[in-house]
Amino acid sequence: MAGINALLHIKRIGFIALLPLAVSSSAQDYPSAKVPGVVIQHISAREKLYIGSPSICILPDGHYLASHEYFGPGRTGKSRAQIFSSADKGKTWQKIAEIDGQEWSQLFVYNGEAYIIGPETAGGDVVIRKSSDGGHTWTQPDTRQHGRLLEGKFHAAATPVLIYKKRIWKALEDLNGPGGQWGRGFRSFIISAPADADLLDAGNWTVSNALGYDSTYLGGHFGGWLEGNAVAAPDGHVVTMLRTDYRVNGDEKAAIIDVDSTGKQISFTPATGFIDFPGGCKKFTVRYDPVSRQYWTISNYVPTAFKGGNPERTRNTVALMSSSDLKNWRVRGIVLHHPDVAKHGFQYLDFQFDDKDIIAVSRTAFDDADGGADNQHNANYLTFHRIRNFRHYKTPGPLKIPL
Repeated sequence: MAGINALLHIKRIGFIALLPLAVSSSAQDYPSAKVPGVVIQHISAREKLYIGSPSICILPDGHYLASHEYFGPGRTGKSRAQIFSSADKGKTWQKIAEIDGQEWSQLFVYNGEAYIIGPETAGGDVVIRKSSDGGHTWTQPDTRQHGRLLEGKFHAAATPVLIYKKRIWKALEDLNGPGGQWGRGFRSFIISAPADADLLDAGNWTVSNALGYDSTYLGGHFGGWLEGNAVAAPDGHVVTMLRTDYRVNGDEKAAIIDVDSTGKQISFTPATGFIDFPGGCKKFTVRYDPVSRQYWTISNYVPTAFKGGNPERTRNTVALMSSSDLKNWRVRGIVLHHPDVAKHGFQYLDFQFDDKDIIAVSRTAFDDADGGADNQHNANYLTFHRIRNFRHYKTPGPLKIPL
């Protein structure tokens, strides 16, 4: 497996290829030598368990933490978040903890300590936990003063916890929309707390109003929004940027909701709030890089050759994109690609800036010794990737996928 750091094999199907990758890899013994990146976790599809909600953060001592949970018919009881650590910049990983009752969650670091925030279980209460020992042990959210933030039916994703203007912000959704069904049931809102507050105390968090489904949006083709990113906009105010379920002619869109300075009120202007965003009907993460003065994302962009299918399930390509204004996005290059859409996917990527590089974790559906993933959505790997010198990134290798 030592050759994985070099070009992966190139298999032509028309002009599409499995590209060389801008990732680091290891020589660990996993079922397939062709899995891109570093395998953190693998589970066979025959277990009826699939990798969900990848998240990553960088601790003050330079260790990386990564997390995910399992979903699927093989799961019993509450979600059990898996926590992994790397002491060598992502080359190798060790499982260090398992959290009973943590789903769709985001890792983040504040004041030198690790936190994880998200629903306790699918459609459940929102909880937050803290670790003071590098992710090995975590607080138990047993009261409102100690981690139980919101009671009800909630949804979230591994999207940024924004520390900005002396407040901490996290975008979430509740499931109180029409019928509570996927898409239409999601109502976007944001929570925030003073940066010097005890983040485990629910009384320190402000909860905004919630905005939900409107059948008139996007000419009647709006299917809902979800998995919002808390982002500081160019003019200085906070916004929530969301995945939007819109599938017309292969065009994809995101939505941008405005947040007032108090965190109590959010508002949306449909005439200007929807933007063209390649990959926008799949989960994405947006972060601002002060060095380049650009916003960056890793998106499930759909190349021209793959348009015509269901864009929401076309997850076989990952593109690095940037924007100076949050509204106009440019594809900088292809990061990951496989020519098969049905059983291969690189999705739900979460990332962090690490000096000149981006480090990321992916919910990856790929080949293994047991016949591969259940499908592109039901991933069998958690993988780690490094995009080197990301501010000057271009698609590597002799072959290019027409954009």
